[in-house]
Amino acid sequence: VPLAGALMGAGDVIAQQLVEQRGLRQHHTKRTLKMMAIGCCFVGQPWAPSPLLQGGFAPCFLGCFLGITGAVNGLSVEENWSKIQQ
Repeated sequence: VPLAGALMGAGDVIAQQLVEQRGLRQHHTKRTLKMMAIGCCFVGQPWAPSPLLQGGFAPCFLGCFLGITGAVNGLSVEENWSKIQQ
C-alpha cells in the first residue's frame, strides 16, 4: 500500500516537472500529497486478485478513481461528471 502511494506521488512529480514544466518554485506540493493519499487509500488496495476480475474491474476502477480525484480537488458533482464523460 505505501508503494502505491509512493508511485502515485512520483508520477505526479514527473507530470508537474516534465510534462507541465512547473519548476520547483511552482510545484504544487498539496496536489502531490493528495495523489499519494489516493494511492495509499484507494489504488493500493487489493481489490481484484485474478486477471479475469481485473479485466471486468478496470472500467469501474477508472470511473471511481476519476471521481475520487475530482472530489479531492474540489470539483462539484456536475464538473466531475462532465470531466468523466470526456
